[in-house]
Amino acid sequence: SNASKYSPKRGRIWLSVDKEGDEAVIRVRDLGIGIAADQLSRIFDMFVQVDTSLERSTSGLGIGLTLVKNLVELHGGRVEAHSAGVDRGSEFIVRLPMLTEPPSKGSERVRASANATHCRILVVDDNRDAAESLVVLLTLTGNEMRAAYDGIEAVEAAALFKPEVVLLDIGLPRLNGYEVARKLRQQPGGKDIVLIALTGWGQDEDRQKTKEAGFDAHLVKPVDHDALQALVSKLVSRCRA
Repeated sequence: SNASKYSPKRGRIWLSVDKEGDEAVIRVRDLGIGIAADQLSRIFDMFVQVDTSLERSTSGLGIGLTLVKNLVELHGGRVEAHSAGVDRGSEFIVRLPMLTEPPSKGSERVRASANATHCRILVVDDNRDAAESLVVLLTLTGNEMRAAYDGIEAVEAAALFKPEVVLLDIGLPRLNGYEVARKLRQQPGGKDIVLIALTGWGQDEDRQKTKEAGFDAHLVKPVDHDALQALVSKLVSRCRA
């Protein structure tokens, strides 16, 4: 899908599947817009979009490749991106182990998942695609998830769902994130909720406002998924202690 989206009309796309050692190797290569060298290391980070052209400025959320990376790693594989530079095409390579027997229940990934702090998490964002994609990502690590898409819906959902964590955007319709945070703190048990601002606003003034509104942390998009999960686990563990 990305190879097609970011390739010119009558462009060419190559798909291949090979066996290399004990791995299945899937390659997707195109002659499209390519990736700048300084962006290759960030291409799988959440909310990162390397294409800033006006034509495609609203064509994606920067979540798809993060989902790819997490899904591949859950299967014991890895994914990598290559490009010779801008307008010189891209190649994405997925490597997955070829299993000769069912995976052991004691695999490293399973043990890591078992050691993670699993929580009830409410995601609040008026961009439905962004909210639902984040729900999918955090469900993969064993959390129980819900989503809300405006301020009033967030307050109502929290009263029913009783989340331990709320990932809350600030620029919301009907009630903004600051107002939602204050109302959540006033609900029964609201003082124990871990409130994390997940927003594109990152100035010192913005951070001060979230602190005054009762947030426990302020994260600026793009956010690394592993860092987000680690922060959630740390804050929830502190509250459960």
